[in-house]
Amino acid sequence: MSQYFKAHPANPQPRLIRRAVEIIRGGGVIAYPTDSSYALGCAIGEKAPLERIRRIRKVGDEHNFTLVCKDLSELSVYAAVDNDAFRLLKRFTPGPYTFILAATREVPRRLQHPRRRSIGLRVPDYPIVSALLAQLGEPLMSSTLILPGERRALNDPEEIRARLEHEIDLVIDGGPCDALPTSVVDLASGAPQVRREGKGDTAAFA
Repeated sequence: MSQYFKAHPANPQPRLIRRAVEIIRGGGVIAYPTDSSYALGCAIGEKAPLERIRRIRKVGDEHNFTLVCKDLSELSVYAAVDNDAFRLLKRFTPGPYTFILAATREVPRRLQHPRRRSIGLRVPDYPIVSALLAQLGEPLMSSTLILPGERRALNDPEEIRARLEHEIDLVIDGGPCDALPTSVVDLASGAPQVRREGKGDTAAFA
């Protein structure tokens, strides 16, 4: 049965953040709120929790997982970013966007798209996520919490607990989020291509 933490959305309690990071480092899978929808997260180097997320979401090897980073300096470690891409990233982060970029060697192969060697990267604008990343000291491997057969992300922490309490280790309740996931913009193939319309305005990428 999963643990359940009620975190203040603007000023998350440090003791809860520390305990959440202990669960992540121990190989746990968490559900946590972001500036778009709720997401599933685990440690970047762990294979078992990654496979658990695949089973929960029923996605295959070609699903682009996302590394949630604290800022652009961390993002550049994991993605090959040219000047044009960097300008876009600087303009639109932090915010409700996921950018698909060419992965560097720092990204474990199992997190990359198997054919394109790309990775989704994002910098959220949300205090709970910022606190988690600061305590963790590395990116969080993440996937939008959209369950199989459903089109919208879960945004009610009580519902997440009821539906996933035997499949994940922790639900961080930061209150309801938008049911819209991030907008996904592919920068790995030259000109920006919008892969998913979500919360972030994509007009600038048209």
